[in-house]
Amino acid sequence: MTQDMQEVMKKAEVLIEALPYIQRFNRKIIVVKYGGSAMVDPELQKNVIKDVTLLKLVGFKPIIVHGGGKEISRWVSKVGKEAQFVNGLRVTDEETMEIAEMVLGRVNKSLVTMVQELGVKAVGISGKDGGLLNVTKKLSNGQDIGFVGDVKNVDSKVLYDLLDNDFLPIVAPVGLDDDFNTYNINADDAACAIAKAVGADKLVFLTDIEGLYRDINDKSTFISRLTASEADELISGGIIGGGMLPKLGNCTSAIRGGVSRVHILDGRVPHCLLLEIFTNEGIGTAILADNDNLADVK
Repeated sequence: MTQDMQEVMKKAEVLIEALPYIQRFNRKIIVVKYGGSAMVDPELQKNVIKDVTLLKLVGFKPIIVHGGGKEISRWVSKVGKEAQFVNGLRVTDEETMEIAEMVLGRVNKSLVTMVQELGVKAVGISGKDGGLLNVTKKLSNGQDIGFVGDVKNVDSKVLYDLLDNDFLPIVAPVGLDDDFNTYNINADDAACAIAKAVGADKLVFLTDIEGLYRDINDKSTFISRLTASEADELISGGIIGGGMLPKLGNCTSAIRGGVSRVHILDGRVPHCLLLEIFTNEGIGTAILADNDNLADVK
């Protein structure tokens, strides 16, 4: 067999390996929280959008929930303000809220354009549209940090309508409180709330690390899969800290809210979504329900 023929056969094997996953998740909803370096690097950005578009074309029902923190900080500094954070949450006064909404709207329409360039219909919305995300003021350890919202309710009808009409929804994490004030929402929180509300089969967080480690300085302690209870033990035992702590909390909340699987992936790896979902090995960390079959990590 020639080398060219061997390469062709390898491609066929990859497609066959993907078949059971395509069958299993056909017409299932997958929520992708998109942020971090994968949003900043133009090449990675294209890869993520290609991955999500492919998922749509093979029968999945993807929803993108995006952040924009780095871009917001850049624009905040442009107007002479300094970005402030308390426990990882952006302090958001009225002016910063205006900047955040402007930047998130710009990012949102950019992603819509990229998806539509690949031949898939996309609709960009914010949590304000159709009353999608209703929020209350979020405090950080009792401290008022301005217009930062905690998702109180998700009216998922607008998302179901878009999915049923073959659109790919792209959501900016901005919401309204009961008095119709605008709030910025942590994108992880928004993705988690949306995944629970639509009964997503998968929630995927694209991050800037490979996944979870028992010891971040020891690569041999990588955790490829764990249950929600095991994740809670890592949190309560102080093993997981820093920015990963609230993210892991969102993972376990999603599982207990009915989401089948949650995945933490390194968005810096080209086509990480396809590698995790369509290959037997996967590349990130999967969090499962306590009664899930750990042998079947997908």
